[in-house]
Amino acid sequence: MSEQHLNVQDTAGKEYRAEGTREVDLAELAYRLLMSWKLILCAVLICAIGFGVYSTFFVTPMYEATATVFVLGDSDAILNLSAIQTGNALTQDYIKILETREAFNDVKEKLNLSYSYGKMKQMLSITNKTGTRMLDITVKCEKAADAAAIANAYADLGSQRIAKVMSINPPSMVSTALTPVNPVSPNKARSVLLGGVLGGVLACAYVVIRMIADDKYKTVDDIRKYTGLITLAVVPIEPG
Repeated sequence: MSEQHLNVQDTAGKEYRAEGTREVDLAELAYRLLMSWKLILCAVLICAIGFGVYSTFFVTPMYEATATVFVLGDSDAILNLSAIQTGNALTQDYIKILETREAFNDVKEKLNLSYSYGKMKQMLSITNKTGTRMLDITVKCEKAADAAAIANAYADLGSQRIAKVMSINPPSMVSTALTPVNPVSPNKARSVLLGGVLGGVLACAYVVIRMIADDKYKTVDDIRKYTGLITLAVVPIEPG
């Protein structure tokens, strides 16, 4: 639908434009958005496809593997409240030992890794679920096999270092890390959805800004609303 703009002059020849603060008519805004559905749809599709292509071809897939160990107290102790509290307190000490450079060197030497200590700290995540004495040793890496191997090595060699440093029984392995099949990131479906939403928002923002910035009169009602002048006649302009 083409827009026709009106040049408004009073009897003295003064030209008027819609200046100052302009009220946004919600009904008109909804109409503008509805009439711009093709633009909005194109923006949604373009951004969704763009985000999908980017996440597929330009983002390195990351794989995640987790090994779980159990924090032990005295192996001969009867399970009671004191033993549980002691085990819960030990989990934080175990985490600090597993994050040391010495533990990393043990793993690096066994697996002949090329990763630096700083890189390994970014890849490694050790967590303790509240209320348990389990430590989840998670490794996130661009190579699936490396993720599983490093997680298991940390669980094994790290447990040995814990026993050596603290002179206690080493944590026991509860679950070994398996080589992941599917990457945990990027999430292609989420990327496509995010791109579509972003495209739609940008297109709607463009329509709204264009409407607010447009200070030209287009209808007789606009002339009456913004200038208070009475329209005597309207001369249509034919295209061409």
